[in-house]
Amino acid sequence: MGIADTRSANRNNRIICLPFSQGNYECNILNPVDFRTSVNKRIELFPELFPAEIENGYRMKDLYYSKKQSIWIRRIKISGVAYTIRPSFVLPYLVGFVDEIEDAMFFRKFDIPFWAISRVFGKDPMYWYRIEQSIGRNSIVGTTVRNPQDVPEHLAADEKHTRILGEKTYVATTVGDGCILGAAVAKDAGEQALTDAYQVYKQEAQCIKPEYSPETVNMDGWKATRNAWQFLFPAVVIICCFLHVFIKIRDRAKKKYRDIFENATSKLWECYRAESKASFSQRIRRLYEWCEKNAVPSVIIDPITKLRKNIAAYRVAYDHPKAHRTSNMVDRLMQRMDRHLYSTQYFHGSMDAAQLSIRGWTLINNFSPYNPRTVKLHNGFKSPAEQLNQFRYHNNWLQNLYVSASLGGYRRPPQNPI
Repeated sequence: MGIADTRSANRNNRIICLPFSQGNYECNILNPVDFRTSVNKRIELFPELFPAEIENGYRMKDLYYSKKQSIWIRRIKISGVAYTIRPSFVLPYLVGFVDEIEDAMFFRKFDIPFWAISRVFGKDPMYWYRIEQSIGRNSIVGTTVRNPQDVPEHLAADEKHTRILGEKTYVATTVGDGCILGAAVAKDAGEQALTDAYQVYKQEAQCIKPEYSPETVNMDGWKATRNAWQFLFPAVVIICCFLHVFIKIRDRAKKKYRDIFENATSKLWECYRAESKASFSQRIRRLYEWCEKNAVPSVIIDPITKLRKNIAAYRVAYDHPKAHRTSNMVDRLMQRMDRHLYSTQYFHGSMDAAQLSIRGWTLINNFSPYNPRTVKLHNGFKSPAEQLNQFRYHNNWLQNLYVSASLGGYRRPPQNPI
């Protein structure tokens, strides 16, 4: 995988993005004492934005002027490594200012094509394409989750079917606490390909929390997915999605056997609402007996029979009260991914370009604002990432994203000091 490798991490790790207002920054940047005071204040407030060696101090290195944006930029040295301090109102690579692109990137949440964005906001379509791709270079987990202890312990995972140049591929998607935390393109649905894809999530999560292993993960019954997660996280408890039992019945029986479908699925959801393992198991047995007694069609009884045979894989959820018993969370977010991929007519370039594209969209989805009514429902938190962290660095959502992506979202320093 080319996204979570050390080359990408090391390149991005030398950029520290800090929240600055433009006026405050311009007042302090030319005065080393004032600028050091500003940096020290941010070290005190947001130590996670700096490499761990910041505890040993730093020294001012140099100052250079960007003719491209008419702005001064400073570098500092931490443990012999040079880091560039980039203010949050400036884009990576100094290609522009956040205020100039914020609205355009917000529209990407709704899959507005690049040519349309170019028509409204100016610039070339490739300018907007490259900005979204550059966002995808950051660690999804490290950018989205502020504190290591907040990396979700209970996850849901599934694969989204898509295509690259007409060839079928899959986006291995990991979701936790309402955010997409992993999105990696796998060339097929085999065990090795899915293991490689889900390993990107593992690498990024353990980069900020080395001992991390999720407690549970909810998924459907695809064997390759189960084997991939058990290989990556041997201690994880896999919980089968109860909703998929209902979906199998619904898709085959709702129209053809309407009356008995409604009766059977009503009893099925009564099983789901059982308050204990014993009650759950008993209700499943009674449902199976009812199906046999009433000569229920095979499209209904077969999934229930399979549920009864694999009942242990479903009732284990009672040992983990916070675990996801259904795939609702991942399904809801993958619906947005599905709309995005359909609107873009899937992927048209290389595997690396596809990886950056879906990762860039993922981070925009995690940080871009909710509907105002939804903001009220979530006590003023404006995005999934804010809600997960109960915190934001900046009121501007895109500046909040860029600050969160300080060090590229990777919390380990480069291995080769300069």
